[in-house]
Amino acid sequence: MRKIFYSLLAVCAFACTQEKVVEITISNPSATDRTNEITEINSDVITKLESNSFVILDSNGSQIPYQITYDNKIIFPVSIKAGETYTYKIAAGTPNEFKTITCGRHYPERVDDIAWENDRIAFRTYGPALQATGEKAYGCDIWVKRVAEPVVEARYNTELNPETKAKIAELRKTDPKAAKELSNSVSYHIDHGNGLDNYKVGPTLGAGTSALLVNDSIVYPYCYKDYQILDNGPLRFTAKLVYNPLTINADNNVIETRTISLDAGSQLNKITVTYDNLSAATSVVTGIVLHEPSEDYQAEANKGYIAYADPVDGDNGQTYIAAVFPEKPNETKVVRFSDKEKAERGANGHVLAYSTYAPGKTYTYYSGAGWSKWGFTNSEEWYKYVQQFAQNLKEPLKITIQ
Repeated sequence: MRKIFYSLLAVCAFACTQEKVVEITISNPSATDRTNEITEINSDVITKLESNSFVILDSNGSQIPYQITYDNKIIFPVSIKAGETYTYKIAAGTPNEFKTITCGRHYPERVDDIAWENDRIAFRTYGPALQATGEKAYGCDIWVKRVAEPVVEARYNTELNPETKAKIAELRKTDPKAAKELSNSVSYHIDHGNGLDNYKVGPTLGAGTSALLVNDSIVYPYCYKDYQILDNGPLRFTAKLVYNPLTINADNNVIETRTISLDAGSQLNKITVTYDNLSAATSVVTGIVLHEPSEDYQAEANKGYIAYADPVDGDNGQTYIAAVFPEKPNETKVVRFSDKEKAERGANGHVLAYSTYAPGKTYTYYSGAGWSKWGFTNSEEWYKYVQQFAQNLKEPLKITIQ
């Protein structure tokens, strides 16, 4: 009996020291490899670990970065070849310090911009201080980059440095040439080695912004009214933007809320839009501005995307833009501006995707950009990326948790 008792104690001691582990099996059902694709699971899976600190391990036992998001998701990058299945493990432990890949912030010093970036691309949207000036900038802006590390903060700091601005102002009085040289040396509109801001938004939908459509007229959203930064790296940035009330047909207090998320490694933001107090189903369009009467675009309703190659900008290369739709749009097409509207908006028209917004629901799509100097040699490569992105949405990775 004593031997049996000791044996039971030994078994109990062994079992009690076994590390609790959550196994995550992920399968790739598609015909293409998925590389560093951000995957998410509910954070309640870690309650099994009985630990506030945990690590995620790949099949080699190496730690991989992760982030817990504002909506209680654990997100982490996975790389899985076509048709294969890999297993990742979550275990109690102290995680490594993860490098920040995706981040952003509110810039009150630059008329309330909100700007954000990942290792591929950067974006900004405009705020109430800009609207107060009367400048009309409705859509999302693109800041191209060609380095993986964050660059937006440094660009703002350099461009807006008060001492440099004062020096430029002084030089303009005495030495205009030197003033211009100094101004160019700090301007984020010039590529100093990591990219630049050379995209033009103006009073258009810019790089894939959505808007309600009433009587065939776009109700352009102006600058956001209120904002919240919900996630800020290392792998995902999320901002919630609330806009000023609109009058839509008989509804006088329609309030748009737009939630924008950008993940590490992706060229495209995920955008979720709601319109509170809208009483009837209403057309919604998502548009990419055409800066010239170019034919270098694709509008594929059946395949769920629109895409466009902006005009080549001299030595600054070419910017590519796209919007992708999980639910097939009703229609996609190019709509050219009248001569009067061309003059007013400084552009030729839009590539538009038409959908229907139902009251109380959400409208979700993806939009973003690429650059000929960072991963895409030409528009054909960009269109292939967009096509594959749209296809991957139809064939999501399959996740099993044990």
